[in-house]
Amino acid sequence: MAPSSSSPYAGDISATEAWERLKANPKAQLVDVRTVAEWNFVGLPDLSELGRQVHCIEWQSFPGGARNPGFVTEAGQALADPSAPVMLLCRSGARSRAAAIALTEAGFAQAFNIAGGFEGDADQEGHRGTTNGWKAENLPWRQG
Repeated sequence: MAPSSSSPYAGDISATEAWERLKANPKAQLVDVRTVAEWNFVGLPDLSELGRQVHCIEWQSFPGGARNPGFVTEAGQALADPSAPVMLLCRSGARSRAAAIALTEAGFAQAFNIAGGFEGDADQEGHRGTTNGWKAENLPWRQG
């Protein structure tokens, strides 16, 4: 989706589009806004072939779900260039959309939400990771 002047962030992109942007632009960054528990037990995108690491900054804490009041400050410390593209990822695209809006409001010019997130939408059996998102699109990831 192309950014619009009325959009509160740069737009929604697929996990594959995020991967392509990361490959094409060495300044582009990926921020995973899920919880420590999700990073440890579900897995993380693997950017090692690009010579980069995922920035892990919780949007909400586990188990209570309280919003991380330091999110924008932590992102500002991790992301050196607020004009560079930043792709935000959560489980399914909801928390990362809120984080993209917050970063845009803080002056980040190109904060994109990865629609579908890491695990994507649940399939007919209630399982994630099979329909859309980072894992279903067969992008590099690691667990543990």
